Amino acid sequence: MKTFKELKVAAPILGALENLGYEYPTPIQEQAIPEVLNGRDLLGCAQTGTGKTAAFAIPILQLLDQYKPQGHKKGTIRALILTPTRELAIQISESFQDYGANLKLRHTVIFGGVNQFSQVNELRQGVDILVATPGRLLDLMNQRILSVSQIEIFVLDEADRMLDMGFIHDVKRVLKVIPERRQTLFFSATMPKAIQALADSMLSRPVKVEVTPESTTAETIQQTLYYIEKANKNKALLHLLKNDLDDNVLVFTRTKHGADRLVKFLHKNEISAAAIHGNKSQNARQGALENFKNKKIKVLVATDIAARGIDIDLLKYVVNYEIPNIPEAYVHRIGRSGRAGAQGFAISLCDVEEIPYIRDIQFTIGLELPVKEMEELSMSPQFLAQSSSAAPQGKNAKKASKAQPAGAKPDYRHRKKKKPAHSGGNNPRW
Repeated sequence: MKTFKELKVAAPILGALENLGYEYPTPIQEQAIPEVLNGRDLLGCAQTGTGKTAAFAIPILQLLDQYKPQGHKKGTIRALILTPTRELAIQISESFQDYGANLKLRHTVIFGGVNQFSQVNELRQGVDILVATPGRLLDLMNQRILSVSQIEIFVLDEADRMLDMGFIHDVKRVLKVIPERRQTLFFSATMPKAIQALADSMLSRPVKVEVTPESTTAETIQQTLYYIEKANKNKALLHLLKNDLDDNVLVFTRTKHGADRLVKFLHKNEISAAAIHGNKSQNARQGALENFKNKKIKVLVATDIAARGIDIDLLKYVVNYEIPNIPEAYVHRIGRSGRAGAQGFAISLCDVEEIPYIRDIQFTIGLELPVKEMEELSMSPQFLAQSSSAAPQGKNAKKASKAQPAGAKPDYRHRKKKKPAHSGGNNPRW
């Protein structure tokens, strides 16, 4: 395993990394940093929790510090990082602050949902690196408060989440106004056809970095499945919180209203909890996240929109109170735990209607989820046997029909083999 010094990371950044306790790069950092430093376009397919932010932030800081184009005007935005959620934007900005602590580069973050006044003041003081969500970026561009005409490096982060959230058209609008001559770094946890097509249109002979196969879960996460009737899920979660889960717990629901209802239930049962989702104000979301990180509350209830925007060191427990109907969302959810090699635990509470979703998940991740029983709250074996034969509904029907019944070992003989990672040609820095 190489060190950051062997990756030719500059001394000021090395000092910042040492202060943070970073000794060795993660696999994606080891592969991506040298390629980005060499000016290559990069296509990164990486699971959450792999150290992806440092994989692009470290070389961007080094390149901007070492190379200044002729005629460069102080305060011009040189690097743009576009990301789908406010939480993720803030975390990326914090990473630039940490890694660039010994450099004289300025950065800031802009996002919607808050008054633009302080963000505009930051921009007017001049910044080298801008982290932004699509809506606020386009809004300030339309107001002629900022310009991206001098961008040297463009990062599109969480591209598949951009697609899920309906931001792809905004991304294409940004692409029309940034320089064609640029270095582009493209990251996505999954690569559906629409995302691959977008990557092909943006990148010039990129090197591909694929650390973990698509839609797989980290080996450090111990996964458990309970079959619980819908009416008993509240009691089941309460039982887990009071008897089995000895640390902070991140709980996922499918809807905002479901998250709020669950928080009210937990409060009534003297469990400290808060919800984080799209209907909450930015201050409320950040306050809930900080209280969770500082362990002032035990439970944070989140929707999938927040699944990739929550970065908590050494988070031990994730609970799927409701099973996601998209298998990749399951991977993203449980990827909040078991980060940086730490042990994590993912617990799923599945009712009758969600059994097809569990089939989809097992088929997608290539694993059978171990089933446990919970005293009198679990479904009876007879009831479960009858329910597991229920036909899946909607868009999951075709995929689920190929999967095995719940509790059976999945059959993967028909799955296509993945293409090996490849490298493109050189895209030398100008």
